[in-house]
Amino acid sequence: MIRDARVLDPEFVPRDIVHRDAEVNALSNALDPITEGEHGKTTFLFGPSGTGKTCIARYTVEQLREAVIDITTQYINCWQNYSRFRVLYEILSAIGRTVDIHRQSTPADLLLERIQNHDGSPYVIVLDEVDQLEDKDVLYDLYMTRGISIVMIANREEDLFAQLDERLVSRLHASRRIRFERYGMDDLVAILQARVDRGLTPDAIDDEDLRFIADAAAGDARIAIATLREAARTADRDGLTHIPSETVREALPNARETLQQKSLDRLKPHQRTLYEIIEECGEIDPGELYGQYQERTSSPKSKRTIRKYLQKLAAYDLIVAEGEKRGRTYRLSGSVER
Repeated sequence: MIRDARVLDPEFVPRDIVHRDAEVNALSNALDPITEGEHGKTTFLFGPSGTGKTCIARYTVEQLREAVIDITTQYINCWQNYSRFRVLYEILSAIGRTVDIHRQSTPADLLLERIQNHDGSPYVIVLDEVDQLEDKDVLYDLYMTRGISIVMIANREEDLFAQLDERLVSRLHASRRIRFERYGMDDLVAILQARVDRGLTPDAIDDEDLRFIADAAAGDARIAIATLREAARTADRDGLTHIPSETVREALPNARETLQQKSLDRLKPHQRTLYEIIEECGEIDPGELYGQYQERTSSPKSKRTIRKYLQKLAAYDLIVAEGEKRGRTYRLSGSVER
């Protein structure tokens, strides 16, 4: 039944993008000056999870690589690479300049110096989850480096700009903003159908079941594709040539759990501590949460940083924030409660 398992992965970037033409065109226009030997426009993609931001960024940059011979590109997930050193190291690794770098002792400024001394050929850097950076000064480093064009991705514009100093805000103020809205049901059906056509044998799933998946995903392409993948794997494992409707419906909660586990695995230590406190308490207010967090952490982050972490946990459906200000409480999302 499964002809190409790669296309059933929510992180797979297809050769042809279904929908998002306006967003692709906007990002392409921002980067188009690179084809004429000029500097691309700093661009910021923002919108809810599962709306195609990462896919569109990687697709558009790959299209640019096909048009420009002498270009370097690097995708960096700032959730994993959240320090200035890690970001600069990943950038250097793409140009083969990290062979003598020692992660424990090499100063970050040395990495920056090497990047600044590269040959000046175009270098496009995609910073996904950019609001997760611990040290935002690296954005200033990159903005001021000759030949580098930056594409930033985050869920909410304010989550990034509220954390920047005036020096950075003034420079990034003119960046191109591209907003991504949640997919409509017909959009998700078309996206799923494109994956079915390439990844599965003909007539492997009914149209009604694709519409069920699209409806249940509520605008989130990650959930839709993960559900299709889970259903196809189950049916294939059972030796079937067609995915039963019952299998599709059973796949939905398993797909959600898989995606949420991936998010849990990516949590930083401080985020993990917050999650564990909420999990233990069932429901907790911000004051008590921060108090318990301080008790468990040797070097606690500020309340402002903790609010940012909690917003990220909520964005990935790991927790739910209810109420406002003093009446606010946090609990695990119903889909991850155990």
